[in-house]
Amino acid sequence: MPGSRFGELFSVTTFGESHGPALGCVIDGCPAGLSLSLEDISRELRRRRPGQGGASTSRGETDEPEILSGVFEGKTLGTPIAILVRNADHHSADYENLRDLYRPGHADLSWETKYGFRDHRGGGRTSGRETLCRVAAGAVAKVLLAANGMQIRAWTSSIAGIDIPGPISPNGGRDPAFDYGETENNPFRIPRRDYVERVAEKIEALKKEGDSAGGVVSCRAEGLPAGLGEPVFGKLDARLAAALLSLGACKGIEFGAGFEAARMKGSENNDVPLPDKTYKTNNAGGVLGGISTGLPLEFRAAFKPVPSISKPQETADRQGRLRQLVIHGRHDVCIVPRAVPVVEAMTALVLADLLLLQRSARI
Repeated sequence: MPGSRFGELFSVTTFGESHGPALGCVIDGCPAGLSLSLEDISRELRRRRPGQGGASTSRGETDEPEILSGVFEGKTLGTPIAILVRNADHHSADYENLRDLYRPGHADLSWETKYGFRDHRGGGRTSGRETLCRVAAGAVAKVLLAANGMQIRAWTSSIAGIDIPGPISPNGGRDPAFDYGETENNPFRIPRRDYVERVAEKIEALKKEGDSAGGVVSCRAEGLPAGLGEPVFGKLDARLAAALLSLGACKGIEFGAGFEAARMKGSENNDVPLPDKTYKTNNAGGVLGGISTGLPLEFRAAFKPVPSISKPQETADRQGRLRQLVIHGRHDVCIVPRAVPVVEAMTALVLADLLLLQRSARI
């Protein structure tokens, strides 16, 4: 189907359905000679894997990747890298009652309207499980970026209506309570230990109610050289926006000052160039004119509440009748914690592609 390929020089095609035999990706354009291990990919997939408690579903997939091609003796060959992940813990019977029902908040009706047929088992290609393909490909992109001095880190900055303070304190200095490392020590991927219990109580209350929540993932990429991004339609921020909004649950993105810039004066918002070719501020989030400035790339992505809830809802069926629906099965209360590695992966795919494009931009 069209629309399953992302990127120009460093590109990835994903395949598979939530309840099919397997999912995977084919990465094309990765340069030869890059050191790549199975653990590089497994590590990122473990971060995305369900069944880790907190806000996550109890689906117990191991998500062990297999590298089928493109790597020999620990190095990339420059040929397509095929990665396969087999599904093991899919309970298709949980979805049998949805064969003729359209779930509120899902793509069931829009998909069937387009194709005339759909996979009702967990949403098929529209399932959040498809993101494991992106994370696998993003793991390869991360290795390429790390070899070029770049690092990407994302975290939960808002969840279930609770905002988590960022790394900068109100007085402008670094807040010592903010710890990137803490994001991997709690199930909500919150970088502040003092907020974990409060969030856990809110998530548990929602779980008991049979409801769900949304939130925001913040991301910061460091080590970017100035100059990444193509003119007009290939702008860095435009490419990132397309990448993030291709995630089914993502509903918005803002860079730097974001929507607050609409309330600022030009004299307040402008990032003033300095003699050393850096900038005095970073209100633009590291992107001006669609091109990286050399300052950290900073953005926030908003994710909607998980639409699969166990509360009774009214919906329509294929025969045009109104029906009462209660969704069974194993579903996240909030997708945000598991979206953190996915946001990093999509960012890595964009930056890897633009890095290779930049190498052909000038003689």
